[in-house]
Amino acid sequence: MSAKQGSDSRTIWSWAFFDFANSPFTTLVVTFIYSKYFAQVIAPDDITGTVLWSRGVTVSALVVAGLSPFLGALADRGGYRKRFLMMATSVCIVGSVALFWIPPGQVMTALICFVVANIGFELGMVFYNAFLPDVAPPDRIGRISGYGWALGYLGGLLALIVALVTLVQPEVPWFGLSKEAGQNIRAATLLVAVWFAVFSVPMFLWVKEDKSQVSRKGRIITDTSRQLRETFRQIREYRQIIRFLLARLLYNDGLVTIFQFAAIYAGVVFGFEFEELLVFGIVINVMSGLGAFGLGFLDDRLGGKRLIQISLVGLVLATLMAVLAPSRVWLWAAGILVGIFAGPNQSASRSLMGRFVPPDKENEFFGFFAFSGKLTAFLGPFMLGVLTQTFESMRAGIVVVLVLFALGMILLARVDEQEGIEAAGR
Repeated sequence: MSAKQGSDSRTIWSWAFFDFANSPFTTLVVTFIYSKYFAQVIAPDDITGTVLWSRGVTVSALVVAGLSPFLGALADRGGYRKRFLMMATSVCIVGSVALFWIPPGQVMTALICFVVANIGFELGMVFYNAFLPDVAPPDRIGRISGYGWALGYLGGLLALIVALVTLVQPEVPWFGLSKEAGQNIRAATLLVAVWFAVFSVPMFLWVKEDKSQVSRKGRIITDTSRQLRETFRQIREYRQIIRFLLARLLYNDGLVTIFQFAAIYAGVVFGFEFEELLVFGIVINVMSGLGAFGLGFLDDRLGGKRLIQISLVGLVLATLMAVLAPSRVWLWAAGILVGIFAGPNQSASRSLMGRFVPPDKENEFFGFFAFSGKLTAFLGPFMLGVLTQTFESMRAGIVVVLVLFALGMILLARVDEQEGIEAAGR
């Protein structure tokens, strides 16, 4: 991509603002509101709801892992990055709208709609992330990635506040909604859909797509397959990417598990009601946004690997506190720590991958980035469900997160960041 786009502030902020647009889906649907509503209202009981939710997360993760590398390479060769991003965004929006219409008791219908929406969200992130090396100058890629994550947490925070003020707290919810059968709670999914549709517009208007590597018409599928084969043949040239993705495969699974089950854990173990969960989510989003924004500058100074290592130490401590928490005060402290370190972990992972990817294979390699984040993303939620069911305790289930963080830290220590940057030719 030309340096002109990389230095264009409108392009940079339009790209970063897409995080602001899509984050309410993870905040309201995946983490703090709909997941708890599903487990405690739609499903027959807490334990069954937790187990089924983990199965839904597992299915969506496997689908995304299977599709991401091929679709990424196809986007490289066909110039389809923005088109695929728009399609994935539309799927997530439609799936979110569908969740509103599903009343308690229709467990499988709700789960299927969630899986579809979640697949759309996660596939969209493949193509969105692939724009980062194009829009960010090399010496600012860490902080610009941090800007995106910070805006994402701001978007999640504001959406939580809107949901709290208009849907959850009022005796009579806004827009003529009823509290009967949790209609006001389900309406959070409509808020997510409208938010995503409106605030994603700058991305599609002002971020340009590099089509310099597009194949000739009629050769797109052939060249896509060839590119994937060449990448696998040349895999030794990208050994630092492989090491990094193996480490991320584990520690990201731990982070995904926290996000997927934080609200359920707080509700089941500590009895948080929807109002308290929203306040909990607001505080975590504030800390996450500050962490991603502030520590993004450290990314450019210390390097992505070092910042990821620092964040993992903080996340291990936070998870241990949550497992052993004797009271809500301890859980609140653990949640704040998760917020501080989750944003930098995700931001630095994205920027480190951006430094490692070859300029002509950005979509493909961010497809592998998504692949590494999803290939075993079923493992944490699945094992959490198994341990919760076996011991009839979510505290036992959360222990799997500590194991995943620890194993990820061990593998990350073997990554040579400088060698990876040189191999990419950046």
